[in-house]
Amino acid sequence: MASVDECRQALHDLASRLERHAEVGQRIDLDRTLACRVTDLDTAFHGRITGGRLVDLADGDDPKAKIALITGSDDLVALVHGQLDVTKAVASRRVSIKANPFDLMKLRKLL
Repeated sequence: MASVDECRQALHDLASRLERHAEVGQRIDLDRTLACRVTDLDTAFHGRITGGRLVDLADGDDPKAKIALITGSDDLVALVHGQLDVTKAVASRRVSIKANPFDLMKLRKLL
C-alpha cells in the first residue's frame, strides 16, 4: 500500500506533467474542481484543473468537486506513472471517475 505522501507526490507529478503539456500547446480545455479520494488510506486531496494545468493541490476532500477520482493508493500511483491503463482500471472497477460524459472524454487525455 502506498503512503499518503506517495499519493500526494503522484498528484504533484501529474501536475508537473500537465504543466509541461500546457507549455507546448497540448493543454486540455477544462476548468473544473477535482477531488481525489484514496479509499484504502481514508484520505483525499483536492485541486482545480484549469488552462490545462492542475493547480491549488491541497489535502482534504471537496464534496462539491465537479470531478471525483476514487481509487486505492497503489492504483493512484500506478495510474499517474503510466503503469495502469485508465480504461482498464475503470472497467475493472479499480478506479472510479465521477464526472459528466463530456469531461470524461477530455480527462482521458490527462491520464
